[in-house]
Amino acid sequence: MLTPAHFSAVVSFCCPNFAARAKVAANKHCTKRGNAGRMANAENRPSAASAGLNDDIGEATRLKMYRMQVEIREAEQRAYDLFLQNLVKGTSHLSLGQEAVATGFAAAMKPGDLSFCTYRGHAHTLARGVPVEQVLGELMGRDNGLMRGKGGSMHLTSAEHGVMGSCAIIGAHLPIACGAAWRAQYKGHKDVTVCFFGDGTTNIGAFHEALNFAAVWKLPVIFVCENNLYMEYTPIGDVIPVEHPAASRASAYGLEPVIVDGQDADAVYRAAFTAYERARAGGGPSLIECKTYRYSGHSRADPAKYRPPGELERWKERCPIKIYRERLKQFGIAESVIAGIEAEVRKVVDDATEACKAAPTPPLDIITTDVYADGGWAWRN
Repeated sequence: MLTPAHFSAVVSFCCPNFAARAKVAANKHCTKRGNAGRMANAENRPSAASAGLNDDIGEATRLKMYRMQVEIREAEQRAYDLFLQNLVKGTSHLSLGQEAVATGFAAAMKPGDLSFCTYRGHAHTLARGVPVEQVLGELMGRDNGLMRGKGGSMHLTSAEHGVMGSCAIIGAHLPIACGAAWRAQYKGHKDVTVCFFGDGTTNIGAFHEALNFAAVWKLPVIFVCENNLYMEYTPIGDVIPVEHPAASRASAYGLEPVIVDGQDADAVYRAAFTAYERARAGGGPSLIECKTYRYSGHSRADPAKYRPPGELERWKERCPIKIYRERLKQFGIAESVIAGIEAEVRKVVDDATEACKAAPTPPLDIITTDVYADGGWAWRN
């Protein structure tokens, strides 16, 4: 069984040159963008040498990533609370503990990039900029929801934000992501498609077909495995013949095996940025395995009693928000600034909750709308 202790050396073990390339790419990125996010307040922050840390990301980006992780955590916890109040109908799949993965990839994206995810998609939707009110409203089946309450927790979609849909069928969205990437390649566009999936997906045929197709055509797509150790209720290590569900299979498709500490948003950001640059330059797909952990069960119906004693507690010691909060302080960010972000996010979530509670349910006359792309529902041959 993999534990957090494995992750300090895991990137260098599986991909010795990857971290160095990510650092170089991120530095190029900061220079290319006019240092806007890199060092607006450089004089107020200790140097990388004095802090003993890598300073390639920049204060503005780090503050943005901390805010997003806190927003995801607060929104997911609120969704749990609303479920207990019977205000969220049906089930839901939370990303508590996995906030750094969605945050790191979203922070490295450019406008126009597309993302596909699973039914555990609240975090990825929020990370792309969809307001908390629209996400909670959708979970509560209210008219102010992202899809006016018609999609619910497992089908969050917003083309405006590049959120191309949460998919409830395991592995089904990987070939669709290939299609989106092929469209960009065919039209000569520079957008990149990112496809998030769980460790269990690596045992699905669509995973292997999609990777093969993407590798043959050198598509601008990034496959991201959020390995939280469990395939629903089954430890992934019990049902695979290799050590790493995604990374160990990369070589079969000519891809580099990349493993990232999914509890560290900076590590995720660097890996994501390198993969984005590779895809935009015509270098083809990447397969990145993020080692992470979900604090809750598979869904709200799952008490997760199958976990061994102490496992949850050990992973909570590596809480991504706790890690990032401490890093901000190491970079000289004042406690008042950090606490201010946390207070602002809590107010956003509180205000969104009240707005959703007050919002009406959708009218019945929209039940036949949005079935087809033209907004209608009539059958056509």
